[in-house]
Amino acid sequence: MDAEGRPVLNLRVAAAAADGAANAAVIALVARSLKRPKSAVRLAAGHTARIKRLELDGVDEDDIARAFPPPPVAR
Repeated sequence: MDAEGRPVLNLRVAAAAADGAANAAVIALVARSLKRPKSAVRLAAGHTARIKRLELDGVDEDDIARAFPPPPVAR
């Protein structure tokens, strides 16, 4: 969660941040992880920024929790 209580997902893609390649890679990664078509994932904000806001169609909190579980707690 960020400072405002919004859910945050940290991820990295190998695609360069040129000509929209990195944005396309983020969309593809999220869609594949959620088992949804790429058309169900849209970049709502942050087209040229490191921080992105995505809109997801047909996805609920349970889907997100299954696709992106919290990291294990270090012991």
